[in-house]
Amino acid sequence: MFNIGDFAKHGRVSIRMLRHYDAIGLLRPARVDPVSGYRCYEAAQLARLNRVIALKDLGFTLQQVRAVLDEEVGAAELRGMLRLRRAELAAAMAADAERLTRVEARLRTIESEGTMSTHDVVVKRVPSVRVAELTAVAASYEPEDVGPVVGPLFAELCGRLAAAGVAETGPSVACYEDLPDGDGAAVLVRVAVPVGATVEPGGEHGFAVVDLPEIEEAVTVVHRGSMDDTLGSFQALARFIDENGYRSAGYARELYLECPDDPAGWVTELQEPVGRA
Repeated sequence: MFNIGDFAKHGRVSIRMLRHYDAIGLLRPARVDPVSGYRCYEAAQLARLNRVIALKDLGFTLQQVRAVLDEEVGAAELRGMLRLRRAELAAAMAADAERLTRVEARLRTIESEGTMSTHDVVVKRVPSVRVAELTAVAASYEPEDVGPVVGPLFAELCGRLAAAGVAETGPSVACYEDLPDGDGAAVLVRVAVPVGATVEPGGEHGFAVVDLPEIEEAVTVVHRGSMDDTLGSFQALARFIDENGYRSAGYARELYLECPDDPAGWVTELQEPVGRA
């Protein structure tokens, strides 16, 4: 047997924690000296302690931990529970990381207010181009809903182009449209790659070949850096539109001019269709 101090060392927990577990009936000592009141533990009790700590660290309350252990859940079932909880925590951490990225981008935009010039905004015509495209629906135009759709859709499109032996002839494009019968939140996402005028329109290759329509008048700006940081560039377009008597005529296209492995080196032209107010 081990005294409480030695058992705590072997279990990598504090004596105070063991006393608390004893008080709530979660991990009783194997023996308590009737005269001194000293607690003694057996090495076999480390197995229960390991389960208590693992469940607690994965977010289970002590009441839940006790219920699980009192039901004498087997090792295989316990491993399954721990893996499921670990996956839930990993997903929550990923969501928190994405939320932090968005907050940091918003803060950078706030810090740059008044310093981002609209002089780099250019008004021009965007000509029609023949593209291969795939479409999908995003729950909203918010970055957290659009991002997970655009990336995989481009990967799928490039794979299908390669399988069909169709060559890309220019930088890829992402476009967005409101769904005609939607609830006003969801958007249609179109990812497209120019394929040249010799490729016949249709959808026999597992992707659609269409002519992306011309934008007669677009306000455009070149954004340098990750797409997570486009907020400031989009708001520069908004100020230019407002200050120069235009009105927005739809979602901006994203023309990906340079896409190295590091998103910080991306170069993207944002093209927002406009009309006169």
